[in-house]
Amino acid sequence: MIGASRLGSIRRFKSPGRRAFTLIELLVVIAIIGVLLGLLLPAVQQARESARLTQCRNNLKQLALAATNFHDTHSAYPPARLQPHPDDPDSALCGDKYPTWAVYLLPYLESSTLYQQWNVNEPFAGHAQATRDRILSTYVCPSRRSATDAVIPTTRTLVTWTLPCGCPSNSYVDVVGGAVGDYAANHGDMSPGLAAAGYGGAGTGLIISSRPGCDGSRPRDWKDKIRDRDATDGLSTTALFGEQHVPLNKLLSFPETGPLYNGDHLPAFARYGGPGVPLARNPADTTASFFSFGGPHVGICQFALGDGSVRAVNVSISTIVLGRLCCRDDSEVLDLP
Repeated sequence: MIGASRLGSIRRFKSPGRRAFTLIELLVVIAIIGVLLGLLLPAVQQARESARLTQCRNNLKQLALAATNFHDTHSAYPPARLQPHPDDPDSALCGDKYPTWAVYLLPYLESSTLYQQWNVNEPFAGHAQATRDRILSTYVCPSRRSATDAVIPTTRTLVTWTLPCGCPSNSYVDVVGGAVGDYAANHGDMSPGLAAAGYGGAGTGLIISSRPGCDGSRPRDWKDKIRDRDATDGLSTTALFGEQHVPLNKLLSFPETGPLYNGDHLPAFARYGGPGVPLARNPADTTASFFSFGGPHVGICQFALGDGSVRAVNVSISTIVLGRLCCRDDSEVLDLP
């Protein structure tokens, strides 16, 4: 006879095991997981873009606050750059290719150490490469790039373009390398006529090119000082800064972009808006002007206004309304959609 313990062992051995998955069941499980991932990933990407959009908005707000604090200290907004007027006498032709507003604002963005490496009365090219290449995270939009991927090398490029004034240009341009940025000062709309060329004093925005006050061959001050009271349309309806359009495949290519700190190439640090210069329609738009505003976010372009607020503007905005947003004193009523 077989003992009870022996019989129990045999019964356990003969009991059926767990049934394995069939191939069809496995494929069904994989398909379900794929569907769930397909639903989840867009939600994750949307959440990430929402966070990047919020950071971008905060960057613009910080720029507006810095410009306001600069104004409180100097009784004027910083110059976009120092740029002589063609009709100026020889004694007033200093200042070309000098640092931009992005250098002037460094102390107001908690970057005094970097500011001390700059001399706003010395040409951009005369500064150390390490200084020219260093960019603040505040100056770049996280939806487009990081601060570690925002430097254009020194290049010589054949440029063929048509300026907003309708003036054709076809020439080689030497570009001194440096950090690029994603935000531009509001230089104004396309009036008066010289605004298109970016000459000193011709802009209708709040941060414009200014004629330098020369001390021999070097600038010592700037003449065309724009103050908050000059925004007779109201600071809450006049742009200070906006996102600058750079096509996705041209993020480090001249003339679509250029060094933010260098006053030589205006579209690198300042833009226009209005009839003739609409917002870029999307981040990949290759038909928009080099002088256009336009962000990396789908459907909108963000602007910091003179009162410190930040406004997301639909890219389909009328160019007439956009011009009113960019002009400080056109006496037109602005009604943003």
